[in-house]
Amino acid sequence: MDNFIVSARKYRPSSFGMVVGQDTITNTLKNAIARKHLAQAYLFCGPRGVGKTTCARIFAKTINCGNISADSEACDQCESCESFNSSRSFNIHELDAASNNKVEDIRSLNDQVRIPPQIGKYSIYIIDEVHMLTLSAFNAFLKTLEEPPPHAIFILATTEKHKIIPTILSRCQIFDFKRIRVEDIIYQLKHVAEKESVSFEDEALHIIAQKADGAMRDALSIFDQLVSLCGKSISYRNAIENLNVLDYEYYFKITNAIFNSDISSVLLTVNEVVEKGFDGYNFLLGLNNHFRDLLVSKDKSTLTLLETTPAVRLRYAEQAALLPVDLLLRVLDIGSDYDISYKNSKSPRLHIELALIKMCSVFGDLNSEKKNPEVTAVQQQEVEDPTPDKQIYKTKPEPAGKTEKIAASVKSPSMDIGKTKENQRSLSIKDAIKATAKANSAKSGDQSFKPEDSPSQTGGSKPMDKAAFLSLWADFVERYSSDGPRFSSMMKTVVPRYDENKKTIFFEFSNSDQRDLFVNNYKQKLLAIINQRGGNNGIELVVEVESTEKKEIIYSDTQKLQFFQSRYPNIKEFIREFHLTI
Repeated sequence: MDNFIVSARKYRPSSFGMVVGQDTITNTLKNAIARKHLAQAYLFCGPRGVGKTTCARIFAKTINCGNISADSEACDQCESCESFNSSRSFNIHELDAASNNKVEDIRSLNDQVRIPPQIGKYSIYIIDEVHMLTLSAFNAFLKTLEEPPPHAIFILATTEKHKIIPTILSRCQIFDFKRIRVEDIIYQLKHVAEKESVSFEDEALHIIAQKADGAMRDALSIFDQLVSLCGKSISYRNAIENLNVLDYEYYFKITNAIFNSDISSVLLTVNEVVEKGFDGYNFLLGLNNHFRDLLVSKDKSTLTLLETTPAVRLRYAEQAALLPVDLLLRVLDIGSDYDISYKNSKSPRLHIELALIKMCSVFGDLNSEKKNPEVTAVQQQEVEDPTPDKQIYKTKPEPAGKTEKIAASVKSPSMDIGKTKENQRSLSIKDAIKATAKANSAKSGDQSFKPEDSPSQTGGSKPMDKAAFLSLWADFVERYSSDGPRFSSMMKTVVPRYDENKKTIFFEFSNSDQRDLFVNNYKQKLLAIINQRGGNNGIELVVEVESTEKKEIIYSDTQKLQFFQSRYPNIKEFIREFHLTI
């Protein structure tokens, strides 16, 4: 029986040209060899399985090659290259710092450095996992690393650069290896599959590349694992089952259910995912990434950012076309919040279900608009273009018959009783706001407010008058009345004062809590609506808190009489007419 060699070793690069995904570093090393600008120490750092030790070996072999090619590659034919390829070179020394991390090991290395090479010009010392050295070992290595013999070159490799002391870092040329792109991993996997006569599906190789997380060695190990399972044919279905990866069909399915606000389908899909044994947190992360990919797919220029096959990329583009950008952002925001709080949840499954139900509610309003287009058109027309001839709701009392006609014109034939009651509730809120504004304006002697005659929108650069602003204010309060009873009760009692000359709107709240709530959550929204209506010509919002007067405590009857006389001047005439005394 032949000895099996894993693909990570069998197809390990033996030249700079075979290294995958590290073109910048390999080109730099080749130029250093060609120009004979060799440093005494190099530090290769980066994630696992990206080629640090491989590049160190290729670099060491090429330095001592007796017949370097024009593109700075080793010849693989000279005595130095042959001895290296057969693992019998005495010029290249490898040390595992994980098991040789003591001071005595470094002192032994320092003594060995003094011995000149037998073949070639340099003795190269490759120290892998150098961050495992103790502090004393690092300090013992400093002098040799800074001033080694002319024939000695050190190549240090590590996955944890931050654990190396600064005095070591300052003595090395540092090369940061990056994670290998999915496209580069797939290209190499196709090459290996062709060499091994293995047929494959493109989606399966994409799953392997994504599972490898930028590590070529991990990708080749996963490839060997799937070959052991599937034989000479690797399918997408076998890949996701063997690697415990959730099929992307679930994400497309649950996104469609969320878009249709189908909570039952969402919960059933979650139950199916859990019964298959998938971790809930990984499912939530995958769903967030799916929504991110949908957002990227909204623009053709960013569609190439998706690391998937062209067929799946087309499906993302088709589903993304159905979802508005603002709703996608809101869903992503919900997913991010629940991702952060997942670790603290006592019931992980309930936590995920709540997140998905909340996502369904985001699309609920959109679906209700599709089901009731006539009502939506009327409400949108009222908010965005409430001109006098198009205004539906008026604060002026109407006869009963006329009111019924107006309600009938608004109601869609497909609306049920519950939705009709909801519209009536919204109508009463708006009428209450306008009525309150009218009453307060009448008390203050302001006769300019006539809702039944004033437009709610100013066109172009025409400045906004008081009547138009108060109508806009009523629309604003109605729009956000669903934010809760705290907002509704606060805004119904607040009537802003608009100074046209100073272009300033004054808000006076009864306490600082109400002021902070308005400033933090609603001030910018109101300015945006004013700007949308075309009336924001330098208008400023001034928010104040009512000044509370210090009340004097009334004790005696004389003080009580004086208090009532100050409040009701007619009492003086009453006392004089009837000759009253205390």
